Amino acid sequence: MKIHLETGAGQNMIRAYGPGLITVNRAEYRASLIVTPRQIVPDWAPRSVAELARAHFAAVIGLAPEVVLLGTGARLRFPDTACTRALLEAKIGLEVMDTGAACRTYNILMAEGRRVAAALLMIEG
Repeated sequence: MKIHLETGAGQNMIRAYGPGLITVNRAEYRASLIVTPRQIVPDWAPRSVAELARAHFAAVIGLAPEVVLLGTGARLRFPDTACTRALLEAKIGLEVMDTGAACRTYNILMAEGRRVAAALLMIEG
């Protein structure tokens, strides 16, 4: 799906998403990634919710967001609370949603100037 939000100049904007592909600005990504308004962490290790572990969120915490949007693929799936506990301990909010919803929500929060990070698992093909 293409997204046509045209705010946030100079920041990382998610332009499109679909099975096996997320486009940030003009770059295409085909593996899980983390996106913030200023940084992209490509090839984020987990490929599914089942693979998520506490250590995977260390990369997210290091980016110092106020909220993390966890995109869980084509469907909403909640990760084990033990693996997301590090976010709670760092006083970082967490919203879990399917990856499409996480992409759309990220663009809105980014345009509002929020310190948001989208941790995105690919939509399965």
